[in-house]
Amino acid sequence: MIFIYPENAGLIAGVDEVGRGPLCGDVVTAAVILDPNKPITGLADSKKLTEKKREYLFELIKEQALSWCIARASVTEIDQLNILHATMLAMQRAVAGLSIKPDLVLVDGNRTPDFGIKAQPVVKGDSLVQEIGAASILAKVTRDREMADLDKLYPQYGLAKHKGYPTKAHLEAIIAHGVNDIYRKSFAPVRNLLCR
Repeated sequence: MIFIYPENAGLIAGVDEVGRGPLCGDVVTAAVILDPNKPITGLADSKKLTEKKREYLFELIKEQALSWCIARASVTEIDQLNILHATMLAMQRAVAGLSIKPDLVLVDGNRTPDFGIKAQPVVKGDSLVQEIGAASILAKVTRDREMADLDKLYPQYGLAKHKGYPTKAHLEAIIAHGVNDIYRKSFAPVRNLLCR
């Protein structure tokens, strides 16, 4: 499968998110406009790259992209809005934070928020569109680093290992140690534990 870029699309921003599924932490998004004169090889869906490769590309993207922005929606916003609307808000923040206004925004997935700019969703976009692949790397490295930082504050939850996803070990840790304010209380596994 290949993605055909629209003709005369102009400046394209790719947008992706990381952290919709975890039980804790912010949802992190990124928007990237790549420089056609400085191609970056190896861009792909961040989940398919090694951590070392992601870290290397993270720095390269920040150095060589025409513009990039990392944004987020907080745990409180996720609980107030729901994860879908919070993700869309974080995507809007990422695009609004770009230093250059793109002509077209390509978003990983099957829907886009209103950016006030022409936008198009691309299913499996992180594998098909270089700009989205770059955004996926910025978002994932950022969120993984934040989980490692939270792990230092709350080592009892094992966040550096599972990154907040609802693994068996994570759920057992929540049962043993309780829920604190890094947790998304609207998510069923957390909500169900609070209702016990």
